[in-house]
Amino acid sequence: MAKTTVKAQAHLQDNYRVEVSARSHKLIIDEPERLGGTDEGPNPVEVLLGAFGACHSIVARTYAKKFDIDLQDFWVELEGDFDTDGFLGKSDVRPGFSDIRYTFHLQTTASDEQVQAFIAYIEAHCPIGDTLANLVNVSLAGYVIEQTV
Repeated sequence: MAKTTVKAQAHLQDNYRVEVSARSHKLIIDEPERLGGTDEGPNPVEVLLGAFGACHSIVARTYAKKFDIDLQDFWVELEGDFDTDGFLGKSDVRPGFSDIRYTFHLQTTASDEQVQAFIAYIEAHCPIGDTLANLVNVSLAGYVIEQTV
């Protein structure tokens, strides 16, 4: 497959609730009540961690047969650290994650050697992991002001 473009739209609703649309799917992203939200969904940083784990999981499922891995179960535990002072403008620290840690859990009959090669392949072919680990050109394409009467 050649280069492709993926699209999504995020629409701010009441309070901190955001409805994200991608293709025909919708996802609610919100903040916990302690941060002023209504806790109707995970917050953006939780979604990023979840997307990272989901990406690894999909790569694992896609390539298990190639590595002769009987993948009976697979899940990823993730956690990330960031300084909220960056988001709140209280400090010059970055507002994003400084560290993300994850652990793969596999249920399989494969040997440790097979699993190690499989894990290396998963890490090398996860688009979200690649995006997080490497500089990406990110730019504001513009803005549209819709005047209300």
